[in-house]
Amino acid sequence: MPSICVFCGSSSGARPVFAAAAREFGTLLAQRGLRLVYGGASVGLMGQVADAALLAGGTVVGVIPRQLAERELAHTALTKLHTVETMHERKARMTELADGFVALPGGYGTLDELFEVMSWAQLGLHDKPVGVLNVAGFFDPLIAMLDHAVRERFVNPTHRELVVVADRGPLLLERLQLHSVPHVPKWMDLDAV
Repeated sequence: MPSICVFCGSSSGARPVFAAAAREFGTLLAQRGLRLVYGGASVGLMGQVADAALLAGGTVVGVIPRQLAERELAHTALTKLHTVETMHERKARMTELADGFVALPGGYGTLDELFEVMSWAQLGLHDKPVGVLNVAGFFDPLIAMLDHAVRERFVNPTHRELVVVADRGPLLLERLQLHSVPHVPKWMDLDAV
């Protein structure tokens, strides 16, 4: 995995632990020689992870929609910044540029990006590993929801394994390196259709 796409908040959240984790993860990526691909903003956890990776000598590639770049949210010191027209183009470009994905705490945009790459993996559109850095239990309710969807037979139990979870960056990267995306049909009850 030469490059990791990080999805995370454009705000820093309510607790300092979130920004600290973003900085630690950005530093870790640079130290391991992994290129950071992310949403291209200079604010929030996005700015924290990018700044830390750059400070540690890493390569950082941002992808930002023109509308957000024009609001002066674009990071101006990146290795490379791709400016695209739409949010859909942003997600597609980040997916093309990355060999794996990690979600840090964030809001609607982060969750949208995470679920899109999970859905694409479920459908066999990519076989790149997807991880969640569960900082201070932030993703516990989401993980519980995924387990609930399995119990209610909306998610195949094998597809529950599409997302790798860890509460420490080094452990998450190790698990992602070893992870293989399961290839099973999405539909559990084809005979009932």
